Amino acid sequence: MYDPVQLRTFLTVAQTLSFTQAAGRLGVRQSTVSQHVRRLEEATGRPLFLRDTHRVELTEDGEALLGFARTILEAHERAAAYFTGTRLRGRLRFGASEDFVLTRLPEILEGFRHEHPEVDLELSVELSGTLHERLDAGRLDLVLAKRRGPGDERGRLVWRDRMVWIGAEGLRVEPDRPVPLIVFPPPGITRARALEVLEREGRAWRIACTSGSLSGLIAAARAGLGVMAHTRSLIPPGLVRIGGRLPELGPVEFALLRGPRVSAPAEALATAILSGADRLTRTA
Repeated sequence: MYDPVQLRTFLTVAQTLSFTQAAGRLGVRQSTVSQHVRRLEEATGRPLFLRDTHRVELTEDGEALLGFARTILEAHERAAAYFTGTRLRGRLRFGASEDFVLTRLPEILEGFRHEHPEVDLELSVELSGTLHERLDAGRLDLVLAKRRGPGDERGRLVWRDRMVWIGAEGLRVEPDRPVPLIVFPPPGITRARALEVLEREGRAWRIACTSGSLSGLIAAARAGLGVMAHTRSLIPPGLVRIGGRLPELGPVEFALLRGPRVSAPAEALATAILSGADRLTRTA
C-alpha cells in the first residue's frame, strides 16, 4: 500500500521541514519530492504537511505516519537483506562526535549490528576536530561530526541547527566582567566558535574549565562554573540557555563524511544514519 521510496522521501521532508533540502539530501529534483509526498497523501487519504511559501509543518496525521513509516522501512530493509542472501563482512572504523552519545545514535548502531552481525564495528567518540583529522589521515572510514565552519561543504549534510550559550539555571554573566568559559581543548570546533565570536565582539573572556569529555563539561556547567557553547536542540538536562547580552554563536551543521576508501559496510551504516537522522535530535 505504501511505497518505500515515497516513505523515505516523506521522512526526509519531515526531518528537514524543507522540500528543497530533502531533494538535495536524496539527490533528486524538488518536483520528485513533491510528487512522492502527493502520492503518499493520496494513498493515506490525509494531508501530511501544511506548507506555504515560508514554512513546512507536519499535520497531526503526518506526525502519526512518522512511526509507521520507520517501522515499514525497517521491515522492508530486513526482508530485502534476508532474501538477497548477501551478508556484509569486514571492519568498519566509525567516528562520532560526543554530541551524539546522549541522543538515539546508540539505537541506530544497535540496529546496524543486528542487521550486519559479521561487520566488526570500531567506534571512536572524539571531538569533531579530532575526527576530521583522523579521517584525513586515513584512520577512519566514516565520520558523523560537526562541519568545521562556514564554507565547509564536505560530506553529506545530516542536520542543521544553531549554537547557543548554556549554563546552570540562575547563572548570570555580568557584562563588565570576563565571560567564564567551559570548553573542550583544541581542536574543539565549539571552543573555536566561542572564542571567535567573543573576540569579534570585543568581549573579555577567561577559561573557567577545560575538559576533553562532554560529561566533564556538563558537570562543570551544572556546578555553575561558567557557560558553554552547545547545540540548541541537544541541551542536556539541568542546563538552560543563558542570555546576558552574549554574542550570537551562529549556525552549526552536522555532516556524514566518508574516507577515501569506500566500503560496503560504510555505505550501509551511512544509509542507516541518514534514514534515522530525525532520531539524532532526540535525547535518549
